[in-house]
Amino acid sequence: MAQETQFDLVIIGSGPGGYVAAVRAAQLDLKTAVVEKSSRLGGVCLNVGCIPSKAMLDASEYFHLAKDRFAEYGIKTGTVALDLPAMLARKDKVVEDLTENVRKLLEGNNIEIIHGSATVTAPGTVEVDTGKKKKLALSAKNILLATGSEPIEVKGLEFDGERIVSSTEALSFDSVPEHLGIVGGGYIGLELGSVWNRLGSKVTVIEMLPKIAAGLDGQVGRTLDRILKRQGMEFRLGTKVAKATVSGKKVKAVLQKGDDSEEMTFDRLLVSIGRRPLTRGLGVDTLGIETDAKTGQILVDETYQTSVAGIYAIGDLVPGPMLAHKASAEGTAAVECMAGRAGEVNYDTIPAVVYTWPEVASVGLTEEQVREREIPYCVGSFPFSGAGRARCMGETDGFVKLISHGKTDRILGVHIIGPRAADMIAECVLALEFGASSEDISRTIHGHPTFSEALMEAAMNVRKCSIYAS
Repeated sequence: MAQETQFDLVIIGSGPGGYVAAVRAAQLDLKTAVVEKSSRLGGVCLNVGCIPSKAMLDASEYFHLAKDRFAEYGIKTGTVALDLPAMLARKDKVVEDLTENVRKLLEGNNIEIIHGSATVTAPGTVEVDTGKKKKLALSAKNILLATGSEPIEVKGLEFDGERIVSSTEALSFDSVPEHLGIVGGGYIGLELGSVWNRLGSKVTVIEMLPKIAAGLDGQVGRTLDRILKRQGMEFRLGTKVAKATVSGKKVKAVLQKGDDSEEMTFDRLLVSIGRRPLTRGLGVDTLGIETDAKTGQILVDETYQTSVAGIYAIGDLVPGPMLAHKASAEGTAAVECMAGRAGEVNYDTIPAVVYTWPEVASVGLTEEQVREREIPYCVGSFPFSGAGRARCMGETDGFVKLISHGKTDRILGVHIIGPRAADMIAECVLALEFGASSEDISRTIHGHPTFSEALMEAAMNVRKCSIYAS
């Protein structure tokens, strides 16, 4: 049977943005094809990002609990040993299962899957190199670019895939590094640092800025810093790595802080300073698609259409936080706009999560941002040490912080550091989406004993301020 080449929509990239967009397109009766250059679907998130990192975070947390904390719960385990190959194999199986589920999802919606490298040669035309002599030419009314991003490589710290590595290789070390250096104190570096710290590595994080996780609410960021240090991670702040050289099985790095410099030796050096849009080979420059001169991100309008009619872009390719759930939301919105519907994304209510332990989750404005905008505000907080369920689990680190408008009581932001913060934030996203007040949350009955009671208590504490705010 001949492969179809005429479509309503061709999507390049099968990550959380691409495959979600494809399914929505199929639901709207658009004949759709997805082109993926890798042998497996799912993009960076499912293959070498969100999913495998969370599998390793959970596995390493179980190991830490069994080794260091089970005894306090009255559980005797004897000698606890790490089987790293088994842990990595489980991670790989989780990835394999989920990527296969994506394939079944697309096939179940009659979406054509084409493996190969795609280039947009003209509006409405996609050329795919499938490895055969003749390239496949696809014709489409609309084209959606959803190729995601890749790690930024730094001059003097070039990846070698073995000793100086990106987050991809840091998910599959064949042994636990005795000393792991991490360049960059953002979400990815902190999460992977947590994994290997729990498994036995000495972890040193080198960050140019004066604080880690710079985008977090200041109070939350400072608390995370203290907790991670207590767990054994070391931070070198206001410091940069000038260069690194591989010598045998070691990496020698030169650290600079102001006029002072020192040399540190690591077994592995993870460079995690950010990511950049993956547009190579797509034809963006040739077609004259407008991009941001500084970031390289593709500029789009409110319908996610680029400067070239009929070509759309979403996810890490376009401005905004590089988050899988943001890409999925944009994929849905972009397809709905193509179909003549009112698709949109509320960027004020996109949650962010750091999967350290305790977890950190936030949505809306930080206290610093509220101050900068000179918005009258009230703050209510509540520690997890005061929550019964947290006490039962022995997870009392952290707190919930809720910020509301000082006059209207409308919620402006919620910031949580504590157990299961990643799940608790969903209620807060919904609250912001519907314009809820702190009183709305404080009057909502939360199950007892649950972690979410801390949110209710924080909201009650906001009311003590807002009732008397002028």
